[in-house]
Amino acid sequence: MKKIAIIAHDGKKPEMVNFINKNIEKLKKAKLIATGTTGTHVENTGLSVEKKLSGPIGGDAQIAALAAEKKLSMILFFRDPLGKHPHEPDVQMLMRICDVHNIPIATNPATAQLLVDAYFKD
Repeated sequence: MKKIAIIAHDGKKPEMVNFINKNIEKLKKAKLIATGTTGTHVENTGLSVEKKLSGPIGGDAQIAALAAEKKLSMILFFRDPLGKHPHEPDVQMLMRICDVHNIPIATNPATAQLLVDAYFKD
């Protein structure tokens, strides 16, 4: 089964929820993993999700570890490029791990849509 990690900065959680609702039938076919607060939002869409820690307290690192072990098919990370994030080093580490291990990562809804459409084309 495809494993997709979902992360969203606080200012991007509404966009992430809209994206999930738009793609809910496709995402039902995957095992979803999310950072803590994002995971609660995913659950509120009716989807099942494995929740990790909140991003700032280690959730980003947990997702990065899964990527390093090649246990993820992709990461959908709705980043807020204009906000300040105290855990920015963790965010950079996650993106570096994806590059090192060739894990697709989408950092905005347009790219996320391309990945999901390509991954679930039938």
